[in-house]
Parts: sequence; C-alpha cells; structure tokens
Amino acid sequence: MRIAIDAMGGDHGPPAVVPAAVAALRKHANLHVVLVGDEAILTKALSTEQGVPSTRVSIRHATQQVEMDESPSQALRTKKDSSMRVAIDLVKEREADACVSAGNTGALMAKARFVLKMLPGIDRPAICCALPAMQGHSHVLDLGANVDSSPEQLLQFALMGAALTSAVDNKPAPSVALLNVGEEDIKGDGRVKEAAMLISQSNLNYVGFVEGDAVFKGSVDVIVCDGFVGNIALKASEGVGRMFLHFAKEEFLRTPLTRLAAWVSGPVLKAAVHRIDPRRYNGASLLGLRGIVIKSHGSADQVSFAYAIDEAVLEVEKRVPDLISKDLELIFDQRRAV
Repeated sequence: MRIAIDAMGGDHGPPAVVPAAVAALRKHANLHVVLVGDEAILTKALSTEQGVPSTRVSIRHATQQVEMDESPSQALRTKKDSSMRVAIDLVKEREADACVSAGNTGALMAKARFVLKMLPGIDRPAICCALPAMQGHSHVLDLGANVDSSPEQLLQFALMGAALTSAVDNKPAPSVALLNVGEEDIKGDGRVKEAAMLISQSNLNYVGFVEGDAVFKGSVDVIVCDGFVGNIALKASEGVGRMFLHFAKEEFLRTPLTRLAAWVSGPVLKAAVHRIDPRRYNGASLLGLRGIVIKSHGSADQVSFAYAIDEAVLEVEKRVPDLISKDLELIFDQRRAV
C-alpha cells in the first residue's frame, strides 16, 4: 500500500508531517509512504527521525507549495508542481493508493476534482468525517464542500456516507438521517423534504429527520446535510469543546481547594478529554472522487496527522470508492426498473 502525503501543506508542514508518517510506518507493516515536497527539506527532516525503514519511505520532489490563504482557482492554474498537486497526480497515475493533505481545503477540493474526476452518478464531492458522540461516533457530511445542495445531491451524500460507514465501521446497514430543524415530517423546507422522499425510496436504512443534538448522541450512524449547515455545526461544536475546557480550567484553578479537586479527579478528566480529543477524529474523506483523498485539519500536529494517515490506510483496505460505485449502481438499477 502506497500513501502519497502532501508534506508541505498545513500550518506546520514537515515538522508535523514527517514524524507522523514515520509513526504510521511503524504502525502499518504493509505501508509505503511517499513524501511530496521540497526534497532538501524533507531529507533533512527524515534524518532526525530514528529507526526510519528506508525501503518503505520515498521522496517526490515538488517545486511549489499551495498557501493556506491562496485562491483555489489560482492554485489550480498556477501551482501545477505544488506538493498538493503532485500527491494527487500520484493517485491518478496509480503510483499511490491515496493522498493525504493538511493544505488549503478549497485548493485540495479543486485539484482533486480536476485531476481524479468524479465517480459516475456523483455531481460533487462531499467532505465526511466521524465526530465523537456519547455512543461511539457519527459520520456527518457534507462539512463544507457544497454550501447549496439539491435534493438529488443530498441523496448522493447519503449513499456515499452510508458506503463509507458500512466499510470502516463494519455495519452492513448503517442508519441514515437528514439534519433538519425538527424531527417531524412537516418541518424543514421543500428541498429537505424532497431529499427525504428520495432517500426513503432508496435501499438505505433511512430513519428520518434529526436535530443537531443527534450528532453527539451517536444514535444515528450517518447524518446528511449541505455544506453550509454542516460546516457551521462542525465549527460550533469545536468552539463549544474549547469553551468547556477553558471554563473547566478556570474553575479548577480558582482556589487551593479546587486545585486539590483537580488533582484528585485528574485521571477521570484525562480519560474524558481523551475521548473527545479532536486529534483522534482528524482525517476527513473527500467522497465521490475516483480515488481516495483525505483532508487533515490545517493545524494538525504530529499526533493528529497520524490519525489522518490511519484513515487513508483504512479506506484503501476497504476500497471505499468501489463500494460507493457499487451502491450507486444499485440505485440506478432500481430507478430503471420503475
């Protein structure tokens, strides 16, 4: 298995990406990593790592880098030898089974769509990620790729999210819901209601509408929405998590007695923080492409980026694009039979 990594992308670049790649090599015995970027910088970064299996890591030189604030259209036109583009090209040329990048999301989406193209029957790619919940996790999509989606596209998102969840979570029939302003059938606009009708007529395990709190209950496996709603939900949840940790730290440090309480409850707090640690859920899938592309958070550190590589490895093993294509063909067959 070969994973191409955009080693220059993200806020930290090689200092975070290279150690994460080495950690992934130690964890996955069948993995070969292709680090894409400035050869001199990457060679130096690798030289500081201990016990690097040299036969399972290689460097592909790229002369350009996509900046985090760069226009996607400009990056697509002018950065044809960027580390991001070269990593995606390796997937297209079948020199790599997947690509992982912490770079500019818009540019990654534009380049991946241009180079790899869409699966038959998919209009647009969608960003899907597992979010921590009281009962395991829920896969939510779209998280920002499409701010305005048609009912047909929401159906496509549901199909892709269900295929991904079925593969990576080993669930033959994951439950699927639409995110809405209420659970009742009369709630929501015409677009969401039409999407509900389309999904209910498919072979998916559709359970109806859910409200925002369902994301963190974990009672539904796949939650579907457009990218505008999904991105707001994602960023709001991240903000609430940071606020909670900030308030908890303030209260525990308020007095000598609360400091003692913090010390006593330390193991419990540490375990709770670990369960909701966003680094453990890093690695969003760009679903709908003719290849596997994983988007890491731009601010990902070594630990976080390693989880994104893990996600790429898992999706390669499960052949996620093939599963999505198979499910789409079933839907097309159903429609042709009507």
